[in-house]
Amino acid sequence: MENENLIKQLQERGILAQVTHREELIKRLAEGPLTLYCGFDPTADSLHLGHLVPLLCLKRFQLEGHKPIALLGGATGLIGDPCFKANERRLNTQETVSEWVTKIRRQVTPLLNFDCDEKSAIVANNYDWFQNMNIITFLRDIGKYFSVNQMVKKETIKQRLIQDKAGISFTEFSYNLLQAYDFANLNKLYGVELQIGGSDQWGNIISGIDLTRRLHQKQVWGLTLPLITKADGTKFGKTEHGSIWLDSNKTSPYRFYQFWMNTADKDVYKFLKFFTFMHLNEINALEEKDKNSCKAPNAQRILADLVTRMIHGTEGLAAAKRITNSLFYGIIGELTKADFNQLAQDGIPMIKLKRTADLIDALIYGELQKSRRQARKTIASNAISINGHKQSNPEYRFNDTDRLFGIFTLLRRGKKDYCLVCWT
Repeated sequence: MENENLIKQLQERGILAQVTHREELIKRLAEGPLTLYCGFDPTADSLHLGHLVPLLCLKRFQLEGHKPIALLGGATGLIGDPCFKANERRLNTQETVSEWVTKIRRQVTPLLNFDCDEKSAIVANNYDWFQNMNIITFLRDIGKYFSVNQMVKKETIKQRLIQDKAGISFTEFSYNLLQAYDFANLNKLYGVELQIGGSDQWGNIISGIDLTRRLHQKQVWGLTLPLITKADGTKFGKTEHGSIWLDSNKTSPYRFYQFWMNTADKDVYKFLKFFTFMHLNEINALEEKDKNSCKAPNAQRILADLVTRMIHGTEGLAAAKRITNSLFYGIIGELTKADFNQLAQDGIPMIKLKRTADLIDALIYGELQKSRRQARKTIASNAISINGHKQSNPEYRFNDTDRLFGIFTLLRRGKKDYCLVCWT
């Protein structure tokens, strides 16, 4: 990817929504490296998949010789971005936000290169420059450049103003000023010339460009990335169980891997363009090969492998694949205690039972059967496995050898229905 074609390449991959003064930015990129940034507000103790596209966009720029800054919103996270939110965000304490900033910093760090001379990445925190700013300075030096007449015309603000019950507080109304100042201050501190963000941040980015011009007489640019949806119209990164997080304590590597493995055929090649660094020619060739093959597509496995390794490392990917293969083939001898902990966390349905429970109790509590009578018939038909071994005795009672690592018993009905028993 050449600098002068970087914007074009982003567009060809489908990850470019809007850009200010496109031709001028292309010309600036061709002149040499620039510094760019993207902001991440700590609204939870982990980033989720929605944050991955802008993070990887920072990386794409870095690979072409530019210097990325990941800005963590230690200050703006205390305020709350009203962008396309129906209601006011719940305000978190400074201690909570500070803890979340620390956790998110650890997630951002492995995705960027912090040891490559001039283009080494930086993680900044906007609390550093807002913590000592008093209200008079804020109103005089920042607020005077913003027209309320223009601010209320922004789509994100208009949507809240027409809601009689929710409305918008002055706290959230002021968010636009804070983010704009981030751009201007990063321009002053590090010479930042480009801000990237989701398409919902377009208004805030434009405000930052204008404020930087007014405060420092510098030309800067903005670029937004599309908010991703799946082919069926549902929100990307959401499942019936909730968001897919980057933190392995919130979403296990196994479940993370399975999310990508379950990508619809209509989405998988698009997601390869968004979330991997495969060349477009490779992705197009893979799509053509899958289309002409009589076998299941290979794209989902490649996508799952690449993204899981990127987020959870080689060991995380190995564990996810080990668990996947063990469940698919019903052979669980290779599973480690850590693997079972992943399954208990969010991999398959899990129940806790006292050691007095028998097989029929486990099947009913685990919702693999609805009644004791039905459970007896299913067991007798040889359709139940305990830790991968068939059990056809309806009177079967568990023993210590069934409790792997002294804690876990894996039940399976047929080929696909699982339940993990954690013994108390």
